[in-house]
Amino acid sequence: MATTIKTQPRALVRASGGARYAVALVVDALGTGLLRPFLLLYGVMVLRLSAPTTGIAMTVGVVAGLMCMPAVGRWLDQGARSTVVAASMLVRVLGVALLLATPAGHVWPFATAALFLGIGNQAWPAAHAALVATVSHGRERDAALAAGRALRNAGLGVGALLATACLAGGTTALRALAAVTGLAYLAAAALAWSVHLHAHPAAAPAKDGDDGRAPRMRALLAANVVYVFCLNVPEIALPLVLVTQLHASPVWSAAVFVANTVLVVTLQVPVTVLMSRFSRRTVLALAGVVLAASYLGFLAATSLGHGWGIPAVGAVSVVCTLGEILYAGSATALVTALAPAHALGRALARFQLSTGFGLAVSPAAITALAPHGPTALWGTLTATTLLSAAAISTEQDQGARLRDRRRHTRTGS
Repeated sequence: MATTIKTQPRALVRASGGARYAVALVVDALGTGLLRPFLLLYGVMVLRLSAPTTGIAMTVGVVAGLMCMPAVGRWLDQGARSTVVAASMLVRVLGVALLLATPAGHVWPFATAALFLGIGNQAWPAAHAALVATVSHGRERDAALAAGRALRNAGLGVGALLATACLAGGTTALRALAAVTGLAYLAAAALAWSVHLHAHPAAAPAKDGDDGRAPRMRALLAANVVYVFCLNVPEIALPLVLVTQLHASPVWSAAVFVANTVLVVTLQVPVTVLMSRFSRRTVLALAGVVLAASYLGFLAATSLGHGWGIPAVGAVSVVCTLGEILYAGSATALVTALAPAHALGRALARFQLSTGFGLAVSPAAITALAPHGPTALWGTLTATTLLSAAAISTEQDQGARLRDRRRHTRTGS
């Protein structure tokens, strides 16, 4: 039987942590949108670092930031919620402060700033999901997570547009953007901390072979590394294909990115609610099929050449965005549903590790495959995504394995 979910704005705000927390999400997203797309430009234009050096420092910061996730998971499992969210914002304030204090030509302070920004960016998704899972349950929680993502994408988009409009000011404008970003993070941290949400740590069960550890979710975590490539398709793969292979104007790449953002903002909650009649695992597997179909569509579109290929890529990008919406609406929700209360933080931390790793390696993988032709790029993405979808659909949940084990023990005795 289908589950009725309240999708009124007030109900979604309440299920997402309340009005103050919703404002904190918007302010944090605006700040992130102001700086994140232009951090590379800050290193090159303001600090006079070479592009390769800046890129390596940013990558190292993101990867090193993942190392904090086990500690974040344990902190969440001790019951902390709004404090962890606020901490993920405050650590980014430190990163921005370091950016502003870094002298031109000095790479190590910039790398340290990128590390702090990376820690905050990696810790935030798990902390946010744990907070939402504490104040809402079942399918209402899924809708609240979807609403949070839509709200964050809207803030990121507005922040990026404001930053783009300010770029004509050169290095002075970039410094000002960084300063405003730091203030936004500080304000968001204060708002998030003021929620004062703390969960009572659940006692870990020690029966039926369950030792209290977080569920392994091996297939889900491995598949997630491949799934998250879809998040970098509009930002990396499509601009690469449109500009270098189809010789299109960069305006097309910008249009695809804007369309992706608008679709996510407007459709994330309705699609998540619509798919609530199916199991989360089924929706996540379906997301893989839709993404794989879009990759095949990109392969076909690029074969059309410069004339029809460009609008065809734009049309197929809509299908890719729908797959992204299905993925984002079911993946984190599935993890929160699978994880027992005492191990929710660790489960979300493991999931974020796989997400962060996929986001870190996907630009290198995409740019390495693209020079070998459309078949190498889109064919590889199609095959690996379909394999991932199959792995997700066939993986058995830990609870089901425990029930099977007990049933086998009873019949064998």
